[in-house]
Amino acid sequence: MSIADNLKQYKSEVEADGVKLIAVSKTQSAETILEAYEAGQRIFGENMVQEMVDKQAQLPEDIEWHLIGHLQSNKVKYIAPFVRLIHGVDSLKLLQEINKQALKHKRVIDCLLQIYIADEETKFGLAHDEAIELLRSAEYAEMKNIRITGLMGIATNTKNEKQIIIEFNELKVFFDGLKASFFKNEDSFKEISTGMSADYKIAIEEGSTMVRIGSSIFGKRIIKHFKNTSENPS
Repeated sequence: MSIADNLKQYKSEVEADGVKLIAVSKTQSAETILEAYEAGQRIFGENMVQEMVDKQAQLPEDIEWHLIGHLQSNKVKYIAPFVRLIHGVDSLKLLQEINKQALKHKRVIDCLLQIYIADEETKFGLAHDEAIELLRSAEYAEMKNIRITGLMGIATNTKNEKQIIIEFNELKVFFDGLKASFFKNEDSFKEISTGMSADYKIAIEEGSTMVRIGSSIFGKRIIKHFKNTSENPS
């Protein structure tokens, strides 16, 4: 099946539930992304800053670029002019840097707090108490150029569906708690970014509003790393 056919299948399935489809385009060429764009996709997710910067310069301006990977504070400045949503905010320090760079560009950048839900030490994310502490902090209260619009989580890489359900449900319950405590009057706090190709159906059932799907749309990823033609911001 073509990229257009794959997209049609996923968009009809996912968007019927009011869920946003993020096409994970890491390692894909600009030409491949343009094929998906021409098939109607507008939201693309990248996990490497240097790739996203280069692709953004080559592709249509109305694309929504989401940074879905782990983000280092010293790289925020490269994506601050255009990034639509940063999914993996896992520290106050990173949030402060995003706020600083957004101010320079006279923007408000939307962010998701990444919450640690997996039974794996390799995953990033804030513990529940750390997220609450961040939201209660004076430093957070002072930030005017970021907007927290929800939470992001990555489930354990396992075939045990029961465990995945529990982890996604845990995130939804925590989201509801934060909504009631900190964002009761903010309609913008509405996103839960969970679910990838292997577990997106479970994620949607457990309250996800965004799913991140890559290889199932684009086909097998190119092993060779995407070649960056602009100045390398790494």
